[in-house]
Amino acid sequence: MSGTSSTPSAPSLEDNGCVRVRGAREHNLKQVNVDVPRDALVVFTGVSGSGKSSLAFGTVYAEAQRRYFESVAPYARRLIEQAGVPDVDAVDGLPPAVALQQRRGGSSARSSVGSLTTLSNALRMLYSRAGDYPAGQAMLESDAFSPNTPAGACPACHGIGKVFDATEASMVPDPSLTIRERAIAAWPPAWQGKNYRDILVTLGYDVDVPWRDLPQSDRDWILFTKEQPVVPVFRDTPPAEARAAYARGEAGNYKGTYVSAREYVMHTFANATSENIKKRVSRYLVSSPCPTCGGGRLRREALAVTFAGMDIATASQLPMRQLAERLRDAGPAADEARAHPQTRLVAERIVQDLCERIATLDDLGLGYLSLDRSTPTLSPGELQRLRLATQLRAKLFGVVYVLDEPSAGLHPADTEALLRALARLRSGGNSVFVVEHELDVIRAADWLVDIGPDAGEQGGEVLYSGPPDRLRDCTASHTRDYLFAADAGPRRTPREAQAWLRLEGITRNNVQGLDVDVPLGVMTAVTGVSGAGKSSLVSQALVELIGTHLGVQAEAPDEGDEWAAGDTPLPAGGRLAAGAERITRQVVVDQRPIGRTPRSNLATYTGLFDHVRKLFAATPEARRRKYSVGRFSFNVAKGRCPTCEGEGFVSVGLLFLPSVFAPCPTCHGARYNEDTLAVRWNGKNIAEVLDLTVDAAAAFFGDEVPALARALATLRQVGLGYLRLGQPATELSGGEAQRIKLATELQRQARGHTLYVLDEPTTGLHPADVDRLMRQLQGLVEAGHSVLLVEHDLRVIADCDWVIDMGPGAGDEGGRVVTQGTPGQVAASAAGKTAGYLARLL
Repeated sequence: MSGTSSTPSAPSLEDNGCVRVRGAREHNLKQVNVDVPRDALVVFTGVSGSGKSSLAFGTVYAEAQRRYFESVAPYARRLIEQAGVPDVDAVDGLPPAVALQQRRGGSSARSSVGSLTTLSNALRMLYSRAGDYPAGQAMLESDAFSPNTPAGACPACHGIGKVFDATEASMVPDPSLTIRERAIAAWPPAWQGKNYRDILVTLGYDVDVPWRDLPQSDRDWILFTKEQPVVPVFRDTPPAEARAAYARGEAGNYKGTYVSAREYVMHTFANATSENIKKRVSRYLVSSPCPTCGGGRLRREALAVTFAGMDIATASQLPMRQLAERLRDAGPAADEARAHPQTRLVAERIVQDLCERIATLDDLGLGYLSLDRSTPTLSPGELQRLRLATQLRAKLFGVVYVLDEPSAGLHPADTEALLRALARLRSGGNSVFVVEHELDVIRAADWLVDIGPDAGEQGGEVLYSGPPDRLRDCTASHTRDYLFAADAGPRRTPREAQAWLRLEGITRNNVQGLDVDVPLGVMTAVTGVSGAGKSSLVSQALVELIGTHLGVQAEAPDEGDEWAAGDTPLPAGGRLAAGAERITRQVVVDQRPIGRTPRSNLATYTGLFDHVRKLFAATPEARRRKYSVGRFSFNVAKGRCPTCEGEGFVSVGLLFLPSVFAPCPTCHGARYNEDTLAVRWNGKNIAEVLDLTVDAAAAFFGDEVPALARALATLRQVGLGYLRLGQPATELSGGEAQRIKLATELQRQARGHTLYVLDEPTTGLHPADVDRLMRQLQGLVEAGHSVLLVEHDLRVIADCDWVIDMGPGAGDEGGRVVTQGTPGQVAASAAGKTAGYLARLL
């Protein structure tokens, strides 16, 4: 049902005072009719997967964008990526809309905080027009201060600031191994690496002694020679026999050409067309500051210009908060000011603009970022707040801002600053529509739209639309249970640590030389304001050190991740001083996508599709037709629909209109050919099974296959029963992807002592889903494992056994342990910014 009740104090729903949605059917929405006021802070709530984003983004924003594109010249529309037409009868009273989402967009390794906020443009103009130039040097245009233009980029490093090379240490990470044992990790895997080894055997090099025992001259030739000798290869022949055969002039199995490890890495990185291969070899490249520009990325003449005693590269490396302080009282050089009084006016104008814009960013808790910070290294929450700051400065009027969980990744102290920023947008004559789970943001709303009651097919209805206080009467709402919850009552007694993991001298980003003890056998939360160093300590340094201890290489970047050679930070400084021997396995559960294309889905990622395909291949009909397991994969030509090649849809380009994705005319969306669909298991074909939700699949398969039943059960336990087995990875949120990964781990029979590391696992989760997630994590601890969380959710922190609070501030003001102890001890300590908020809850 939908409600449009109001009170005298509530925002008006009079004619022309609201946005009216009629018949919304996007995704799981069920003919939704709802009215929401304009010029108000409207928060869309509901459990994960209930349909909040489908209403706010998929319907309201998509319709606003569609109308805007209709005003754009047809030719120009072809140059802009367009959203599809929303499935809705009508949306009335809709102003222009701006979406501030957590997506990265098309940012590259050259994209930075400065370019995203356009602050770098103003800084370049400041140096160009008001900088202190060396005597006799002509004035430079602003482009000369940009490393991304030919006029400004250092010619030696092309504006990157680094040069790359492969070293012995990078290519041979473990010198205790022999060449036969793959000591040269940079060599290609499989046949080609074996080919290089066999060539070395022919040439007389010993491939069976530890690398470190080889003469340095041999090691240098093997790794760095420019020679490319062509010699016969004696496959699977003992070294002594191969050398003797070569000496006799025998032909061997074939002729092989040797290429040194460095030449292979450099050539492959420069010429490989496969991004995966490029990423693999990039691991063996080591970056160092460019000797020409010293890492400044610019030509020498640009770096010779200063303002406030700094060149522009130094200024761009400062935290914005410090940069504003340095600029505020600075002015052009005295001689320059006397000769050109207009220079002082230019400097004052630009500096005032820069400081005001930085102040807006600082209010949002982003003052610790530097202008040259690469955007791929930012969290989604940081990116969204950067875009929000830009809109605050724009001071538009009469716009609908649609935000996707702007509190994601925010400490409660930062959330207060966010609410002030949203209030500024609203008081500027705009409407602010927010999809949100954070209770403090929900309480600050002028109007709530609660979607539910549950997720997926059990959601998609408007349970309530009105002022927040009246949600109290909506018994079907899960949000109500938490928004108006009474005192939390007594907390459970924290568990005692079984052992302690001692980390010493940890160095990564703003964490410098930190010593810290992490308890094992319990659940630990690492807390602190955004930028305090939590992820640097836990998700980067600790994970890397434990991985090295266990002999597990760090996970490669996902296909599609923004990256550049040498962008990977140097190995974390520090060591594991004690306790690591207790850990037999490490599981890192993050929010990166489980796949980049619709071909990757829940069933394929979790492995349960393998069990399903085996069931179909074992049916009498499949056996009669001699169908193998592969026949039931939509990625295999013999089983999939030939028209759509297993996609299930076809795309029709309409030039200046949005492309239309229509069900495949041959398989009608089933993805398989008719012969494959003819095979049924318990009355359903493979396409119909993929269309089942996890809940429905659990009932359909029952206990037929224990491994399949266990996989489905764990997905339900983490609250994903509403997802379809064939749900494409591209339709999943970061929170859903993270829970799928967790469920995949939960279904495995864990042995020994596993350390589970989760970075903000509650992002994107309704409090009801958080409770369900916590039950699973507590179960891991009860089973004898350790759980380590980077977290901001106070309810989760209060339910942990141990808290490590970092800070006290962000950036260079953080990176230290402010206090640690049980939640009660931290709350009572009054140290750091977390204690006060935790004390209110406890």
